[in-house]
Amino acid sequence: MSARIVRSQVIVVGAGFTGLSAAQLLRHAGVDFIVIEARERVGGRVEAVENGLGERIDAGGQYFCDDMPEISALADAYGKTRADGLFAGRWLIEPGTIVGTVEDLYRRSASIRHRANELDPDDPSIENVSVRAWAEAQPDAYDAQWAFLGTIEGLWCQPTDLLPLWYLVSNDRRITNEVPELQYFLKETMQSLAEDLGRELGPRLRLGEAVRSIRHGPDKVSIRTDAGLYEAEHAIVAVPPVMTRRLMYDPPLPVEVCQATSAWRSGKVIKALVRYEKPFWRDKGFSGSVFFLDPLGLYACDASRDDDHAAIVVFAGGSLAEKWRKAGNEAARTMILEKLATALGPAAAAPLDVTMRDWTNDPWSGGGYFDTIMDFSAKDAEAIMRRGIPSVTFASSELSPSYPGYIEGAIVAGRAAAQQAVVQTRAARADPDKALAILERIGGLPPEPGDEMPERTARQVFAPLNTKTP
Repeated sequence: MSARIVRSQVIVVGAGFTGLSAAQLLRHAGVDFIVIEARERVGGRVEAVENGLGERIDAGGQYFCDDMPEISALADAYGKTRADGLFAGRWLIEPGTIVGTVEDLYRRSASIRHRANELDPDDPSIENVSVRAWAEAQPDAYDAQWAFLGTIEGLWCQPTDLLPLWYLVSNDRRITNEVPELQYFLKETMQSLAEDLGRELGPRLRLGEAVRSIRHGPDKVSIRTDAGLYEAEHAIVAVPPVMTRRLMYDPPLPVEVCQATSAWRSGKVIKALVRYEKPFWRDKGFSGSVFFLDPLGLYACDASRDDDHAAIVVFAGGSLAEKWRKAGNEAARTMILEKLATALGPAAAAPLDVTMRDWTNDPWSGGGYFDTIMDFSAKDAEAIMRRGIPSVTFASSELSPSYPGYIEGAIVAGRAAAQQAVVQTRAARADPDKALAILERIGGLPPEPGDEMPERTARQVFAPLNTKTP
């Protein structure tokens, strides 16, 4: 192994949108940093691949909407072209034997979700209740219950009988968009935006280096990769919670932090982009959106970049993704085309190309779309991870105060982690007023738990840190 030692003020582990956003803010603050990424690319759970037609397509995170200001602003700042993700026409329900309209079923299932969000996640009476058990106890008709459960399994990518109700409520309350989240995607791919952010980092971005261990103390952190050793005053571990616990720490993480990281499970999702010669479904007055009640966790919608790139994107989440993974790509491809043909007509069975991305058990992210807390007793897991430990901040979309699990949430979490890292540097403790000016320039003071925008002076922020050895 190389004896190379690279020193910096801050080390960021992971170059997904959380790590890239943290690095962007550190760069603007004038803080020296290094970003280490195990993959040979940036983006994390945002990924672009080339399909069989030679076109670059989104295989991971893709969509956003006007109610997500950070990702919207980034896309505009880097000159990206928005493609509409919503199309006129009828939405479909499968199986087609369901009585009533999609709009009526959506309204009734949405009322169940709204009712869930009115619950208090800290109510002891729901502490050990699963989402499915609660839904099946509601007075709503069976089809509305089933539609609600299908929506949750498709979005959270976990079996609803294993998903804590209190976690769903706590998580869903932070997803506040009023316009559909599938409103836009980028014609250049979301991955291209991650690449723009990574390109600005220059040699401070190290790709293809998997972190093997993190040695941490009050004022110093040492990170070992296959290529050598990195030393810094502070580290931002910007990877999903499940991947956080797979790293080796010296000394071992405190018991409560270990328990917090162990509460999470990676989501299971398979994404497929099915390309067609033309958007034939529009000729029938269909929007391309199909909400499947059988099987649960399956959803399809129009993802045509333009009229010359007709496409349907298919998402399979939770138990269905696990079933298809075990069946293999060819079997999953056949099932996808059968389901689309049943809903949209026989032309759906004759695509130009089908490109699939199986995110279940991904080696560097654990899964997709995001990790969820599956331990019914772990109500404080998020708060514990947000607090981190001396010299190490944990950050990921899952821990974001807004839009957890989304690219928007990843950006928010990364920037908050960068603010915290600025506070932790020796330079900040040596000159609190200068550090405060830097923080205000890059977006304000780092929030404390339960504190959205604290009104604190420089001495109040930095004085407690000055008890550490400089």
